[in-house]
Amino acid sequence: MAGKTGGLREVNLELGRPFVDQAIKRLTFELHQSRRMGFDALKLIHGYGSSGTGGRIRTETRKYLQRLKNVGEVQDFIPGERFSIFEEPTRRAFSRCDALRRDRDLERYNNGVTFVIF
Repeated sequence: MAGKTGGLREVNLELGRPFVDQAIKRLTFELHQSRRMGFDALKLIHGYGSSGTGGRIRTETRKYLQRLKNVGEVQDFIPGERFSIFEEPTRRAFSRCDALRRDRDLERYNNGVTFVIF
């Protein structure tokens, strides 16, 4: 691919109602794909647990992202419930990916999504 595309990509980890390990494998693949394609950020839809499966996917996704952040694989991640202009990580993410300013979940405190910043 010639040049960086930038922007925000969205992936639904709940699609097909996968088991947690399948969702994490897909997450790993989508993180690599998004980075290779040149995106600045990735929005993950993982649900919030009302069905009983989204909660585990959300929990394990965020644990995994914390490990990746600790070793420098991702710059940051923002839980949907903290995706607000009043949160410093969100404001920092705006400078990296302007498309985040227009995301429909801004200020919605949606704990069924997480934003990954590359």
